[in-house]
Amino acid sequence: MTAAIDKRYEFVLLFDVINGNPNGDPDAGNAPRIDPETGHGFVSDVCLKRKIRNYICIAKGAANNQPEDGYDIYVKEQGILAQQHQRAYDAKGLKKDAKSQEKAKQVTIARDWMCQTFFDVRMFGAVMTLDINCGQVRGPVQLSFASSADPITSLEQSITRKAVATEKEANSQIEKHGQVTGTMGRKEIIPYALYTAHGFISPHLAKGTGFSNEDLSVLWEALENMFEHDRSASRGEMATRKLFIFEHESPLGNAPAHKLFDLIRVKRKDASRPPRAFTDYEVMVDQDSLPSGVKMMEKV
Repeated sequence: MTAAIDKRYEFVLLFDVINGNPNGDPDAGNAPRIDPETGHGFVSDVCLKRKIRNYICIAKGAANNQPEDGYDIYVKEQGILAQQHQRAYDAKGLKKDAKSQEKAKQVTIARDWMCQTFFDVRMFGAVMTLDINCGQVRGPVQLSFASSADPITSLEQSITRKAVATEKEANSQIEKHGQVTGTMGRKEIIPYALYTAHGFISPHLAKGTGFSNEDLSVLWEALENMFEHDRSASRGEMATRKLFIFEHESPLGNAPAHKLFDLIRVKRKDASRPPRAFTDYEVMVDQDSLPSGVKMMEKV
C-alpha cells in the first residue's frame, strides 16, 4: 500500500451557481439553504462530498462496477451499506458470529479492508457499526459548509407539465376544462451566487486510513471537475472557479488554518448592482502575508 501523506493541508474552494438551486433543504420544501439572520446561502458538506464521490465513481470505474483497486465508493447512490460490509467479511474469511474475544480483532481486520478498498472511507471516514460490524474510521479530509459571498435571493418559479400522472387526473381535467391541461408545479432558483468552502487534511489521521499522495491528487482532480458531471436542470449552471491549496512543511502545521483562510478575500466589484457572474467579483490573495513554512498553490 502506498505511504500515507506526511504534510498538513488546508484548501479554499470557490464555486458558483447560475439560475439554479445548488443544495435544497428537504425540511423547507427543497428551497435553497439560507442563513435567516444574514440572508447568505449555504451548501452542506454532505452535498459537496456526494459530488466528490460521484466524480470518483465515474473517473475510477466504480459507476460501471469495475473500480480501480482502492477506488471503489462505499456510500453510493441507492447503495446498500450492509452488502459492502459483507464483502469485507467474505474477502477476509471473517464470521459475523465469532466469539467475543475474536470480535475486536475481526472488526480491525474488516476496518483495514474497508480503508484499502473504498476511497471515500479512506478519505472522509465512516461509521460502519452495523450488524455486520466494520468499526469506525475518522477520515483525514474534512469539509465545512459553504457560504455565499453575499445574501442570496431565491426566486420561486411556476412550471407546467403538459401531461398528467393518472387516468383519473386526466378525466377530472377533461370534465372541468374540456381537455387535459397538464400539471402545475414550482421550483426555486438563485439567479447567481458565489460560494466559499473550507477543507482540512490531517496527515495524522491519514496514517490510520492510508490516505496517500496519489489519493490527494485524485481529490484535487475531483474538486476541480466534480460539477462538470453533476448537471441537472434544477441545479442550473455550477462550476468550480478557484481552488487554493495551502501545504505545510510540518505535519503539525506551520500556521493556524483560520489565518490562512483570511489571506483570501472575495469582494463584489460594484456594490450598487446585484452580482450575476463570477466576473462581478474580485478574488484577492495576500501572498505577502503567507506564513513561513506554508506554500500556496492555485488551481482552476
